[in-house]
Amino acid sequence: MTTQTVLAETASVGGGEAVTFWILAPLALIGAIGMVWARNAVHSALWLVLTMLCLGVFYVLQAGPFIGMVQIIVYTGAIMMLFLFVLMLVGRDSSDSLIETLRGQRTAAIVLALGFAGLVGTGLYRALDGVRAVGLDKPNAEGNVQGIARLLFTKYVFAFELTSALLITAAVGAMVLAHVERRKEDRMDQVATMKARFRPGNYPGPKPGPGVFATSSSVATPARLPDGRLTDRSIPEILPVRELTAEETSLKGTDKK
Repeated sequence: MTTQTVLAETASVGGGEAVTFWILAPLALIGAIGMVWARNAVHSALWLVLTMLCLGVFYVLQAGPFIGMVQIIVYTGAIMMLFLFVLMLVGRDSSDSLIETLRGQRTAAIVLALGFAGLVGTGLYRALDGVRAVGLDKPNAEGNVQGIARLLFTKYVFAFELTSALLITAAVGAMVLAHVERRKEDRMDQVATMKARFRPGNYPGPKPGPGVFATSSSVATPARLPDGRLTDRSIPEILPVRELTAEETSLKGTDKK
């Protein structure tokens, strides 16, 4: 496709398509920048989801509904959600160490990434400049979606199934790596749990809740036992015991004479 053809097709962009592009293009760019700059891995993945959704809409605007729906359903809805599931399973958060193990590795990675991107872009430009797509009329005679489905489930069915098996294996492998096996001596069966609960010095039952009095419902107020005594078990150790007035210590419903 020549430069004149590209310019002619660009000039024929409709008003609604142009408005949609100018609205979603900044969002896609913001999502890409947020993915790179986010310190939290989960936040970075969510920024990437935003960019992928915008790309799916761009594909639909360019008369590519199949690849647009694949971008949204498969990449955004399936692969990225699987990626988020693995991240949450592993437990990555903002407290992860960002200290470089090798001095200058971040700068070297950025330089190499920019160089690789420029190399790939230059190669694609030189390979595809002036090339026109031919031979697509026959495969797309019944529609682009039907043509892709025919190739996907006939000629490339083995590669398709192999890719799905690879994704499932990767997910299972991530779960196995993230699983922490407890030592046998650290495991407690029901009998050991029961003995530890009723060991002398422990309180086997649930602790009574804080007392609710006519003039106080503070958690620093001790609860009252059925026999009328106050118990300090209902007060957390970090809270001081509040001094009670004579009115608060008296039993409810008693006559004051």
